[in-house]
Amino acid sequence: MSSESIPKLLKLKDYITLLGTTIGIIALVCATLGTREFLSLGFFLISITLGTDLVDGYIARKTNTLNEMGKELDSLSDSLTFGIVPAVLTYQSFKTDSFFDIFIIIGAICFAFGALLRLARFNISKSPGYTGVPTPISALMLITFFYTNFFYALARGDINFPFPEISSYLIPLILILIGWFNITTYIHFGEKDKTVYMVFIIVAPLCPIFGIIGISSPNFLVSSVASIFFLGAFFLGLVLIIRGFLMYLFGRSKEKKSS
Repeated sequence: MSSESIPKLLKLKDYITLLGTTIGIIALVCATLGTREFLSLGFFLISITLGTDLVDGYIARKTNTLNEMGKELDSLSDSLTFGIVPAVLTYQSFKTDSFFDIFIIIGAICFAFGALLRLARFNISKSPGYTGVPTPISALMLITFFYTNFFYALARGDINFPFPEISSYLIPLILILIGWFNITTYIHFGEKDKTVYMVFIIVAPLCPIFGIIGISSPNFLVSSVASIFFLGAFFLGLVLIIRGFLMYLFGRSKEKKSS
């Protein structure tokens, strides 16, 4: 156990990680307030933490400051910002104030557990590539699903009930499914597979941009275009995950033929 003080153990990238954690805590506060405006702000803030997660990793590689303290801190931060906070925000956004909310709570717990367990496994894993869907990707999928409905509501002009009822009934299944995506060993992205990374780089920065547009109460046309964009991004994420599953099956069949 290191006897060094905390400031001496932290590197520049670790302060970026803590910045992301701080933003995640603010997003959690937004979730507790529960209004549509604060929930939108909460998802907007989580999309910002996607950026801090990329930046701290970039700084770590460029400065060659990959330390054990940073590794543990990064996982703890990710468990909050990409696991617990999105789960709470999603519950608050899609709850129906009926008995059905029990199923949304179960889904939210499964999503959070999936993120926590995947990060714990990642810390002890020695294999190259990603086994299971990385937590920033799963958080991004919830962000895109939320904003699909959020901008649909703005286009519809419905303030009292912001989302279609079908979304609230689908969300437990989506949460459980994404939680399983995190921990399954049937989805594997190779170390040299940059497709998911590139899509993440493209879509993630657009989330906060559209989030700002949403705060400004856009007109019907802008809201409709934004809703369609996020719906497309959500399904694109599903396609890439299915692709990872198929790549795993293809790799297994090749191994069996060669053995």
